[in-house]
Amino acid sequence: MTQFNMYEAKTNLSKISKILEEKKEDEIIISRNGKPILRVTLYEENDRKALFGCAKGMFEVPDDFDDIDIASDFAEEIFPG
Repeated sequence: MTQFNMYEAKTNLSKISKILEEKKEDEIIISRNGKPILRVTLYEENDRKALFGCAKGMFEVPDDFDDIDIASDFAEEIFPG
């Protein structure tokens, strides 16, 4: 883990990005007065499109899905008679 103080980080931003891009370090810590305050990591793109439809074909919705009355199953618990 490499650590830079605030002034060094400001002066060496290109160096910090190169260290991360070349995978020499996973993260860089930036400190102020010897106390760590920032963790700098390489930005990774998330493929959000993969979330939608990821369970396609894994289950089937029953034909009577809309006919199920869930409220009546819990009626006694919610409103004890």
